[in-house]
Amino acid sequence: MLVNNTTKYNLSRLWRTKVLGIAMLGGIAISMNTATPTAEQILKQAEQKLSATSVIAEMDITITRPRWTKKMSLKTWAKETEYAVAYVTGPDKDKGTVYLKSGNDVYNYLPKIKKTVKLPATLLSQNWMGTDMSTDDLVKLTQLTQDYSATISGSKMVSGRDCYEITLTPKADADVLWGKLVTCIDKKDYIQLKTVFYDEDLEAVNTMVASEIKNLGGKMIASKMIMTPAGKAGQSTKVVYRSMTFNKTIPSAFFTKANMPKVKP
Repeated sequence: MLVNNTTKYNLSRLWRTKVLGIAMLGGIAISMNTATPTAEQILKQAEQKLSATSVIAEMDITITRPRWTKKMSLKTWAKETEYAVAYVTGPDKDKGTVYLKSGNDVYNYLPKIKKTVKLPATLLSQNWMGTDMSTDDLVKLTQLTQDYSATISGSKMVSGRDCYEITLTPKADADVLWGKLVTCIDKKDYIQLKTVFYDEDLEAVNTMVASEIKNLGGKMIASKMIMTPAGKAGQSTKVVYRSMTFNKTIPSAFFTKANMPKVKP
């Protein structure tokens, strides 16, 4: 078969076109992979980090005030967002105290008098056991996409990691305490590393910073959190997780008032 110059030119042109097409497809693929995700996508990734049917955790809490410091240790069991039990393992004077959250009901078991007391539901939105954190603060950080509208407002370095800064405003029908949240989620592992809580007047109230990322229960998680209230020098609460277990079956009967005296670490 004779191939003239015109044929060679056409074949060469066809080959260049194919190569150019492949290169363009590669470029599209790269741009798709490196495109900045939306704020909602980032939040969903962060929520998936914490998503589990149940969580069992052991932690140490340090409450710092200008004139004193208090330390305590807890073991906690949580099932979805409706049920939680906390057992105080230290100090000795508080050991054996149990807290139960079942829906909107809150109970406290006092081992010294062997009595269970029902606490007001408002406790869920109030600072817990003298800390700077409320139950709602921690629970609702796992369902931000449900309660808030989100926009990417910038980038910041937090705990040595490059983070997306996301501003969240409550949805019209959301049952939330805060007027706004500004949260920083790292771009590598989608871990929430900082959250600033604002009241209804958009004044900063608390700042939570997380660090010391490690593998806990098979998930890369920030193992230390520090909550600092605004305008209160020398005041903070530090939580350090020692262990976490995810998705272990916990019977519903565990989260009942009748079971509280039987809870053991």
